[in-house]
Amino acid sequence: MPADIDPPEPARPDVYAAPKNPAQTPRAVYIHVPFCLHRCGYCDFTLVADRDDLVPSYLQALEHELNQLDRTYDVDTIFIGGGTPTHLTVTQLQQLAETVRRRFRLSDGGEFSIEANPDGLDDDRLSALADAGVNRLSLGVQSFDDPVLQTLERQHTAAEAIEVVERAMAWFRNVSVDLIFGVPGQTIAVWQHSLAAAAQLPLSHISTYGLTFEKGTDFFRRRQHGQLNSVPDEIEREMYDLALTYLPTAGLQHYEISNFARPGLECRHNMVYWEAREYFAFGPGAARYVNGIRSTNSRNVSRWVSSWLKHTPALQEHEILDNEARAREAIFLALRQVRGLRLDEFETRFATSIQQLAGDSLQYHLTSGNLVIEEGCLRLTTSGRFVADTVVADFL
Repeated sequence: MPADIDPPEPARPDVYAAPKNPAQTPRAVYIHVPFCLHRCGYCDFTLVADRDDLVPSYLQALEHELNQLDRTYDVDTIFIGGGTPTHLTVTQLQQLAETVRRRFRLSDGGEFSIEANPDGLDDDRLSALADAGVNRLSLGVQSFDDPVLQTLERQHTAAEAIEVVERAMAWFRNVSVDLIFGVPGQTIAVWQHSLAAAAQLPLSHISTYGLTFEKGTDFFRRRQHGQLNSVPDEIEREMYDLALTYLPTAGLQHYEISNFARPGLECRHNMVYWEAREYFAFGPGAARYVNGIRSTNSRNVSRWVSSWLKHTPALQEHEILDNEARAREAIFLALRQVRGLRLDEFETRFATSIQQLAGDSLQYHLTSGNLVIEEGCLRLTTSGRFVADTVVADFL
């Protein structure tokens, strides 16, 4: 080939191809709905605000993407996230549910989750979700303190969030809330108040996340200009420790780095991710894992919509994982779980041992007290959870 001619790009794999091994067909599907009333300053998710005009085109594009599948699949979990899926109208939510049902059939006893914000979540929407088969509601409450909610640019008050949770229980037994700690101006006492308020509600699940200042967000820019200050590391650590010690006393057991649940009500869909199993995913910015290929759709909502209206895939990236990459990823994800990595199952699944893959990293973190092997499982210690990102990154 002449030197001045670029070599052709390698062909992208067909990420919508039927699973090669029927026994390993994904049993979980994620659908991304990118619409919100407002983009909060800390948010770096794939979404558009004040673009309701795009919703009809989005729904049509989503149907085209789902039609790439060769048949209707049986799944154990469906998760509709965002964005704010419940920003859609009742009619649009019904259309979305019908589109998903045409390609995915939920098994008996399956989990069907949808994310929602307290603002705008009226009875008509709650009723429509229940009629569509949704049985788990994940509410982006973030705080039960009004000043913190104002800092986070949320559109609801603490009282409104409590009212929505109590009202949602008429339709859903399984209700989860997200809470954020480490917010500028938030004290340990204020964080404890939010934990206590959540624990007093009939919730099945609570997720707690430390605030991050992601590059490209308004919060990141404001911190650079001295308009927002990060909470000191030692205070943020104390807030996380408070969640670890307080929520279990309220019957919510810690089962993953950021997640607490009543027994038997852990998020089954997210467990698919943490157990490194394969799953379908559709919508702008959605990341799927099928046939050993990880691929991510374009995060540009307009580009994704316009491409799929023309029946053209809109991929941003893809990666074909070999056995070693899959094994390392399984370690990384399993260590997020409190139960950790069962070593015998890992060796059977990947035909290798963790010592062969990452012996030096394993020994270092065992010696330093970040990891422990107990009853055949490798897991983070309590102190290791505070440096989890550093520990698990050493195994990739």
